[in-house]
Amino acid sequence: MLKNISITLSSIALLSACGDNAQEAAYGTWESPISAELTTESAVGLRSVRIDGDDLYWIESRSEEGGRRVIVKRDEDGNISDAIPADYSSRTRVHEYGGGSYFVDDGMIYFSNHKDQKLYRYNGEGTPEALTSEGYRYADCIMDASHNQLICVQEDHTFDGEPVNTLVAVSLEGGSKVRSLFSGTDFVSSPAISPDGNTLVWITWDHPNMNWDDTKMWQASLSENGSISGTKTIVERASLSVQEPRFNKNGDLYYISDPTGWWNFQIYEEDEQDSRSITRKEIEFGKSGALGTHSWAFYGDDQIIAKYGSGGTSHLATVNLMNGEVTEIETPYVSISKVYSDGDDVFLLAATATSATEIVEWDDGEFETIKISQDQMVDDAYVSVPEAITFPNQKGEDVHAFYYAPKNPNYTAPEGELPPTIVRLHGGPTGATSAAFRLNRQYWTTRGFAIIDINYGGSTGYGRNYRERLRGQWGVVDIDDTKAGLDYLVEQGLADPERLLIAGGSAGGYSVLVALSQHDVFAAGANYYGISDLEVLARDTHKYESRYLDSLIGRYPEDIDIYKARSPINYLDGFTSPLITFQGLLDEVVPPNQSELIVSALREKGVPVAYYPYEGEYHGFGKKENIIHALESELVFYGKILGFTPAGELPEIQIDNFTE
Repeated sequence: MLKNISITLSSIALLSACGDNAQEAAYGTWESPISAELTTESAVGLRSVRIDGDDLYWIESRSEEGGRRVIVKRDEDGNISDAIPADYSSRTRVHEYGGGSYFVDDGMIYFSNHKDQKLYRYNGEGTPEALTSEGYRYADCIMDASHNQLICVQEDHTFDGEPVNTLVAVSLEGGSKVRSLFSGTDFVSSPAISPDGNTLVWITWDHPNMNWDDTKMWQASLSENGSISGTKTIVERASLSVQEPRFNKNGDLYYISDPTGWWNFQIYEEDEQDSRSITRKEIEFGKSGALGTHSWAFYGDDQIIAKYGSGGTSHLATVNLMNGEVTEIETPYVSISKVYSDGDDVFLLAATATSATEIVEWDDGEFETIKISQDQMVDDAYVSVPEAITFPNQKGEDVHAFYYAPKNPNYTAPEGELPPTIVRLHGGPTGATSAAFRLNRQYWTTRGFAIIDINYGGSTGYGRNYRERLRGQWGVVDIDDTKAGLDYLVEQGLADPERLLIAGGSAGGYSVLVALSQHDVFAAGANYYGISDLEVLARDTHKYESRYLDSLIGRYPEDIDIYKARSPINYLDGFTSPLITFQGLLDEVVPPNQSELIVSALREKGVPVAYYPYEGEYHGFGKKENIIHALESELVFYGKILGFTPAGELPEIQIDNFTE
């Protein structure tokens, strides 16, 4: 288990422990066994496990297939095969981020196809059958067997303007028969049906809230014809986030919410027309954000099995439904993202600090790997295991992070030299980083870089109060916490103040740009599809996040002065550090104009800047060649700016306004 520590210089000596034949070389120049290509080699993204009788399904995101998301099946004999044809990809773009793109019922696969966003069904033979027409997107579908229909979240894009989100029923009788069940709220998600097929519940929220801010849970009766009646709210309270409602086999409704400031389990008692807390602990069950989240399941007759977060680390536990007792299950994992069970069998998506994300079966205390996202192709001697650290910000509040020291047994640094340090900022910004093994972290540490991964104020996993530190303070708190983390490392003798680097994507990219515009402590920065102009984003972004800035910044246009004050594009005078930027040209979450604005402005100002737009990429890169190019180019960029030559064959890059 990770622990909070105060790191000393001796830690670097230990973590950089050299072999008997280690050679002396400057940090950043070490030859690494981890190439950029290796970070994608045999690598798949794993997500969305489904149990169907004796068969197990999951999704693999394959970079060598351009990021195609493939539904994969393991049958009862252990045979593994692709479950959808090669020209289909199971990915929905509801909320642009997607999630909940498929499910399986009695051998029939129902999935959203990325190319046309239609909903399909497929029995494993011939060509998948389209159930819906183009112009609509679908997610979070469930089977309503009593009425031979699917109940889904629908997002209507058939007209100009903001799309409309609706809870719909999709008939399985043939043809494109879709009817609305519930509408009138900005967002809808998480439908669940009671085991007798008579009761439907779902979650809604409205602008300007996000689904981790303030949501409602609704209930209705399902009629004989599959329509609903008696619609009413059953859970509603200001500043209450409701997640993952599910019925047990007795028809009792359980869910996660945070009346105490921490996401814990609740039961809705129909007789009392009220909810009661099952657990009341200062730990976080559940996970904010994406559709299709599955962090818990019923297990046995009277238990829940669930993941929870504490101190930035994931844990697995059972919850007794009779008395609320939480019993931790010992695991080797530091990150658990999903938990699935059919009541008997339990499957996890989990990762350790030294091995990549895998699908794991848990049975009576034993863990068996079903599928690993990437084979361990690097000896443990090269792996830098992150340490959980806690440090104070300027207000004296605790801030949490993970620190990776340089580690390569073949090298030692010259005496007295400190490593270049990359501060990495996660997206969201209401997200979080973990200590899970990532080859793209080890890519840097094996070359002699240190990394600090910061869970700045606003990150999930530390309770509502920590999450709401960012309310109205985006571009302030995240930057202050980042600066505090770097100051801490410098004070501990772990980082060279002349070689501090900063990198992040999406919301993390925005924080990179703000930090570079406000502080001259950074030698260089790397921006992956980050936000440069908040005003432009407020006018030109997708529906899901179109009012997100209301809570992070202020109301627009009423608080336009704050938008201007927090936009890096308006503080070009503060930019002195070189910047490299990467952008997907199909990105609708952070449109390409956000990168183009800052790059053009810095070019004109004379700041060293490099820009790489990638065709065919969305928010986050899926194509192998682009992932490799971006990683290698970032390394070359740092080498040029800091004045060293990284090892290996690397691409030439063009840096405007820069002469070596």
